[in-house]
Amino acid sequence: MELSAAQLPGLIIAAPSSNSGKTVLTLGLLRALANRGVRVAAAKTGPDYIDPAFQAAACREKCINLDPWTMSGDQLAALARWQAGDKSLLLCEGVMGLFDGAADGSGSTADLAAMMNWPVVLVIDVKGQSVSAAAVIAGFASFRKDVKIAAVILNRVGSDRHRVMIETACREHLPEIPVIGAVRRSDALSLPERHLGLVQAGEHDALDAFLDQAAEIIAKDVDLDQLIGLVSGRQLGVGAGDVSDAVVGIPPLGQHIAIARDTAFAFAYPHLLEDWRRQGVELSFFSPLTDEAPHKEADAVYLPGGYPELHGERLARAGNFKATLAAMAAKNAPIYGECGGYMVLGEALIDASGRHHEMLGLLPLVTSFADRKLHLGYRTLVLSEATALGAIGTILRGHEFHYASTIKAEGTPLGKMATAAGDDLGCAGLMKGSVFGSFFHLICQ
Repeated sequence: MELSAAQLPGLIIAAPSSNSGKTVLTLGLLRALANRGVRVAAAKTGPDYIDPAFQAAACREKCINLDPWTMSGDQLAALARWQAGDKSLLLCEGVMGLFDGAADGSGSTADLAAMMNWPVVLVIDVKGQSVSAAAVIAGFASFRKDVKIAAVILNRVGSDRHRVMIETACREHLPEIPVIGAVRRSDALSLPERHLGLVQAGEHDALDAFLDQAAEIIAKDVDLDQLIGLVSGRQLGVGAGDVSDAVVGIPPLGQHIAIARDTAFAFAYPHLLEDWRRQGVELSFFSPLTDEAPHKEADAVYLPGGYPELHGERLARAGNFKATLAAMAAKNAPIYGECGGYMVLGEALIDASGRHHEMLGLLPLVTSFADRKLHLGYRTLVLSEATALGAIGTILRGHEFHYASTIKAEGTPLGKMATAAGDDLGCAGLMKGSVFGSFFHLICQ
C-alpha cells in the first residue's frame, strides 16, 4: 500500500530568518544521528545546491531538494517517499525564514510543512535577547494553524543563566512547545562563505572532522531522543522507494548524457538526474577543470552551474574539453548549459579582476563578473525555440541566482522568462544549432 505524505517520518528544521544557524545545526544533527546508528535521510527546502552537498556529507547519503513552489504536492510526496526509502527519519532543512517564500507569497518552508504534514523544530538565534525569544516563538506558533511548531532549539546561547531565563519564559508561556536543545555560541560551529553562500563542501579538506566536531557539540546540547520522538507514531520503513511517481517532466537531452562535474560545475539537482536514469538514460561525468572530455559514447552534454568565474584561466586552457565539445556541436549533439555552464558556452568570461578568458565559443555570448549585480528568484521559462528540453511553448519552472552581467548576447533567444509573481523579464538565454542555455536553473516542468 502506498504511503501518504502524512505517514512519512519527516521533520523540518526551520528558523525565523536566514543566518540563524539552522544549516550548521542541521549538519550536526544529521551526523550525530548517523553516528548513533539512526537511519536518517536528508532533504533541503527550496532551490539550493550548496547546503544539500554538506547534508549528504553529514549523513553519508544523498540529499534531495523538496521545492514547494516548482513542484506539485504529488511530486513532493513521491520524492519524499523515494528519499525516505527504508530510513527511520527524513530530516529536512528549511530555507530563509519559516514563512518566507517566492515573490507571489508561495513556496515557503511553512507551505512544505503544511503540504507534508510534518512537524517543525524552530531554531531561534537568541544572541541579544532572553525572555523576548519566548514571544518570538509564540508568534511563530500561532501564525498559521496548519503549521505545527513541535519543538524549539535555542542557538547561540551565551551562558547557563541565559539559557535558564529563556527556558523559564518558554515553560511559563508555551508549555506545549518543549525546548529540546540550547546550543552554546562556538567558533567551531561556523563555515566559510562566498558570494553564492557557503564555500562548497567538496572544497573543504577537513570537512569530515568539522562534521564530527559539530555532531559532538550538538549531541551534548540537544536531546536527540526527544527530537526522534517528534515523529513517533508515523510509519517507518517506507520501503525501497521509487521515483517513478515523481516525474519532473523534463525530457532527457539524449540517451547517454555526459555531465560536467567538478568545483566549477557542481550545481545539478539529484532528482533531475535520477528522473533521467529512471527513463533509461545512461549518465557519465567528466571534469572540464582537469581538461577531461565527455565520454566517447555520449550523445548529449549537460554543463550545470557552479563557479566558472573562479576558474577562468584553467577553463581557457582546457583544449581537449573545448575541442571535443566543438566537435559534438558540429555533429548536432545537444549541449545544454545552465548559469555557469551557460557562461562557459559563450565566447568569453570576464572575471572579477577584469581579465578576459576565452571560453567554448559555441554561443555568441560574453559575460562578466567584474560588474556584479544580483539576479535572484523563482522563474518560469517559456521556450520560444524547440530544444531537447521541449517544444516551442513548453513552460519550465526553476530559479535564477547569479551575480554575472551580460556584455554581449546576440542571435536567437532560448525563451521568455518571468518572475514568480508573473512579471515579464523579457527574452532569456541563447540557442545556436544544437547548443542552448541560459542563467535559468531548471527544477521541473
